[in-house]
Amino acid sequence: MDIQKSEYKYSIKTAPDYAFLNIIIPSSGMLKAEAGSMAYMDTNIKIKAKARGGFKRIISGENLFINEYTAVGSDAEIGIAPASPGDIGHIYLENESIFVQNGSYLASTPGIDTAIAFQGFKGFFSGEKIFMIKCSGTGDLWFNSYGGLIEIEVQESFVVDTGSIVAFTDGLNYTVRPLGGMKSFFFSGEGLVCHFSGSGKIWIQTRLTPAFVKWADLFRPEKKRSSDD
Repeated sequence: MDIQKSEYKYSIKTAPDYAFLNIIIPSSGMLKAEAGSMAYMDTNIKIKAKARGGFKRIISGENLFINEYTAVGSDAEIGIAPASPGDIGHIYLENESIFVQNGSYLASTPGIDTAIAFQGFKGFFSGEKIFMIKCSGTGDLWFNSYGGLIEIEVQESFVVDTGSIVAFTDGLNYTVRPLGGMKSFFFSGEGLVCHFSGSGKIWIQTRLTPAFVKWADLFRPEKKRSSDD
């Protein structure tokens, strides 16, 4: 795994708050990207939509529709915009695998295979996080975060809030459990955490969508009741 190496020329603009990905697809080359993320592209790019995950996608409800963008005749430029405001991370995989959280997969080069990976009952209590996207092979991978993106090197063990996880390397084992037991789960407001063990890397995001929704709800105007109610 190489953070610096890349197969395609690319640049990440306006990071880290509202990061935007610009990629040059070489002639006859192809880029896979999350459906709906394309902001602009050259006219010599052809698009093909593909659904990934099969039965697992139907069960999970995970939107893993990926568009394939092919440059025809010459190099072509494309701009990719994540759905959430935050940063973009890039790694170059060399016959390796990495797990990416729901909604964090952004784009990859043809040598990276993307598939929904069922995590079994060790992810059951984390709700939507039962399913993750397993990215395997050789090539470029880009993923996005809500808020800033922090890379953490794990040597033995580490604890991360389930909603903060963006991605982690294959080889790390984990269990999902309440922080401090069931009493803390219901009364502390901390929720569920992943206990990672082994050696590898974890990428976490600095903001949580549910926390933002809860905060924003405080400012929502209340609907006035009519006299007939």
